[in-house]
Amino acid sequence: MDQLHVLLQILAQGVSIGGVYALVALGFVLIYKATRVLNFAQGHLVLLGAYLYFFFAVELNLNPLLAIVISSAIAAIIGFSIERFLLRKMLGEPLLSIVMLTLALTYIIRGSVQILWGGQYLALEGKTIFPNEALILGPIRLGYPYVGGLAASLVIVGVFTVFFLKTRTGIAMRAVANDQQAAFAVGINVFRIFALSWAISSVVAVLGGVVFANIFGGVNINFESVGIKVFPAVIIGGLDSVPGAIVGGFLLGILESIAKLYLNPVFGGNFHEVFSLLIMLAVLLIKPYGLFGTEEIERL
Repeated sequence: MDQLHVLLQILAQGVSIGGVYALVALGFVLIYKATRVLNFAQGHLVLLGAYLYFFFAVELNLNPLLAIVISSAIAAIIGFSIERFLLRKMLGEPLLSIVMLTLALTYIIRGSVQILWGGQYLALEGKTIFPNEALILGPIRLGYPYVGGLAASLVIVGVFTVFFLKTRTGIAMRAVANDQQAAFAVGINVFRIFALSWAISSVVAVLGGVVFANIFGGVNINFESVGIKVFPAVIIGGLDSVPGAIVGGFLLGILESIAKLYLNPVFGGNFHEVFSLLIMLAVLLIKPYGLFGTEEIERL
């Protein structure tokens, strides 16, 4: 029974952290659906979001909710600027050049964070959104930061889902994602949609950084690794699928937790991180476009 309790505890934590992974994966998918650009800087935007929250909440001693609003606004400006002044200049250029540009952004963001705040762990010093107590559900004892992180991720994902399905702008973004030429033909400002996609994706990444900071009680330069960690979730779910990003995020969190419990003691080290990549490879062998990705068939 004790082993069962441990498994339930690990699965609960996996679901909680999987919600945050789903949130970050959503940012990847938003940009790829609209622009067909894979943003390798997404994880570093998560890092930037965590430190922006730390700056406003701790260093400027603002209300945590106000700090989130300001950080999100700055993220939207950053995302819009990246598309308007960098990516738009690259239209028609080889895909490799665009990939290298997003990789360059990762070094710029990381370097800026290290210059401004250094690379050490910085505690939020009482500016966390969630209480430090634990929620006890039978045999499961789960910290409120994990529960709050899951709840916040679900709310954010839900809000953006409603936005895409019900609002005029959201429908326009879906139209651009499906067929850019047809969207042009019916009068949709595709460049505006591109910029908006980058802005929203940056906001989603920053909110993910805020949730991570609250779960761990502080900020750390290693938050940048979440982009690489979440990448298997994006591939598993499908690069152009919003539901796939959500399912992939939760699946990654659960599999990672199970691997920590059962595989790390056998293979040693951080095998759970390799395990997620192995699962990604297995899915690609069976379904190259991911579980929910759109299969593209070219006829010659």
